[in-house]
Amino acid sequence: MKKTAVSLCLVLLAGCSGRQDGTRFTTENKKVTVYTTADKTALRLAGGSALEFKPFGQPLETEPCIFVDPDKTFQSFVGIGGALTDASAETFARLPEGKQREVLTAYYDREKGIGYTLARTPINSSDFSSGSYTYADEGDAALKSFSVAHDLKYRIPFIKRAIAAAGGALTMFVSPWSPPAWMKDNNDMLHGGKLKKEFYQSWADYYVKFIQAYEKEGVPVWGLTVQNEPMATQKWESCIYTAEEERDFIKNYLGPTLRQNGMSSKKLIGWDHNRDLLFQRADTLLGDPGAAKYIWGIGYHWYERWHGDSIFENVKRVQEAYPGTNLMLTEACNYPFSWTTMKDWNWGELYGKSIINDLNNGSVAWTDWNVLLDETGGPNHVQNFCFAPIHGDTRKGTLHYMNSYYYIGHFSRFIRPGARRVASSSSRAQLLTTAFLNRDGSLAVVVMNQSKDRIQYRLWIAGKTVDADGLPHSISTLLVK
Repeated sequence: MKKTAVSLCLVLLAGCSGRQDGTRFTTENKKVTVYTTADKTALRLAGGSALEFKPFGQPLETEPCIFVDPDKTFQSFVGIGGALTDASAETFARLPEGKQREVLTAYYDREKGIGYTLARTPINSSDFSSGSYTYADEGDAALKSFSVAHDLKYRIPFIKRAIAAAGGALTMFVSPWSPPAWMKDNNDMLHGGKLKKEFYQSWADYYVKFIQAYEKEGVPVWGLTVQNEPMATQKWESCIYTAEEERDFIKNYLGPTLRQNGMSSKKLIGWDHNRDLLFQRADTLLGDPGAAKYIWGIGYHWYERWHGDSIFENVKRVQEAYPGTNLMLTEACNYPFSWTTMKDWNWGELYGKSIINDLNNGSVAWTDWNVLLDETGGPNHVQNFCFAPIHGDTRKGTLHYMNSYYYIGHFSRFIRPGARRVASSSSRAQLLTTAFLNRDGSLAVVVMNQSKDRIQYRLWIAGKTVDADGLPHSISTLLVK
């Protein structure tokens, strides 16, 4: 079939009052810079010349359009980032110093990299550790032996360098994959199992001990999730909670324990699993006032091959039912790992589709899984290998960037913490978009072209336009300032 060029109008309605200083958005004295990443080109977050607005009339019905109304503002943006795991830290430590600096710049420098502001790290080991471990001796319910000495070798130094590279601050949340084996009914950190009721209080104390220990080492903790993937019996570290069990643990143990230890300001996040059961879990947790009073938000995961995990509407259902609750994606990645498919373009497009839909359905933050993995897709002690946006070949001391790195960057570099999402709507299925108004008054509009066709379009604000070019299988950020 012959490729065709399609004309698109991107329309931003006039009279924006969504700016946080109360002023109205105007195109006066503003220009548009288009940053583009595209398949079969060398363009990677490549910025073009600053474009000037020109008067333009009513768009025709035959012209595909994306409508954005900056008067209609929604959630405030927390940030985008990735997980600082044992696997990432160990891979980082095995790279030459020059490549270590490159990784830190690539992720945390806003001008030279993609400006990550959010991070996650595990409590105890996860599958992306070289082995299973905990921080307390067996049977020590009083946690007198508690120590994070294990993490001082790789993980904490890596996290501290990431914080420094981000300008001295990262919004960090922490998550457990499993309590110590002796606290569980299967006496195993792996293969599911449940927390024994006699250890509910000891386990709640464990979170506090971890946060205190990390903060003593210079790693501030913003928030925590209750349990990673609480409905999955995995061959790696895992622990099962029904919705009612998680609700009661929050209400009777974890919430009160955080409060009693001066940690009421820590953001407590429930669920932390896939979109499929998202509404049922949120409804159970938030429908109980005794649990809901401790909960800041609901976290969820994205894995494209998992059934039900493209049901983006489930995010919106929770937002509609509980509008005061924050929603955030807490883990996502592409898998299974294969070095030969690393350059496949679909990996990035899957990220773009997920991020745009999650933001448009109410998410306030988006967290990728491992920021860095080695040439095997690990290290991982149960061979559960997957992709990261950057892979370090520790044999050769080289770095390999996936196109997912650039797709994420079209959001993280230009949509900054505190930005407000504004209403946006597409008239064509092949074009996805989201738009945010930053605190500094700049407007970031992300447009993703999923099609094989080149799409020429106009950015339209209050009857003035800028012409832009959507290359086949591309993503662009149009920054108006």
